Amino acid sequence: MAWDKELISIHEKQATEERQIQEGREAMMPAFLEALNGDLSREYSAAIQYVQHAAVMKGAAFDGIREELLNHADEEFAHAKKISDRINYLGGVPTLDVNSNMRTSEDSMELLRLNMELEDEAIARYTERIEQSNEMGDYGTTNMLMEILEEEQEHRNDLITSIGE
Repeated sequence: MAWDKELISIHEKQATEERQIQEGREAMMPAFLEALNGDLSREYSAAIQYVQHAAVMKGAAFDGIREELLNHADEEFAHAKKISDRINYLGGVPTLDVNSNMRTSEDSMELLRLNMELEDEAIARYTERIEQSNEMGDYGTTNMLMEILEEEQEHRNDLITSIGE
């Protein structure tokens, strides 16, 4: 009998802990969805910025780089699709807003530096978002964000190579 009561007590404690975790997740979700929508908005703008930068770069030395920037644009749009699907899955509504902080220049090397800043910002945001999704116990979102983070780091490495740093 004592063993049964102890087992029931353990199950009740686990149920209480699971309920508290769920309540915490529900409390965090609106802010998390808002942050994901901010990321989505920035992915839209990153794709646009990469396309524009590829179009305005001047000089034969940038031919291969232009092609790489267009590949980055495609990958940024793929990130937007993943994030959009995840927002919907989590019960939110994906934004249509495009972040207006896009930057450009007439100097081709400066364009590469601007894109590297964009990637640095994305890396910082996704690192934070991964921490948040882990805290909520949402490992599906964590895995998706880790894949995106890996590609953002690859973009940054490509840009470092192109700049010659």
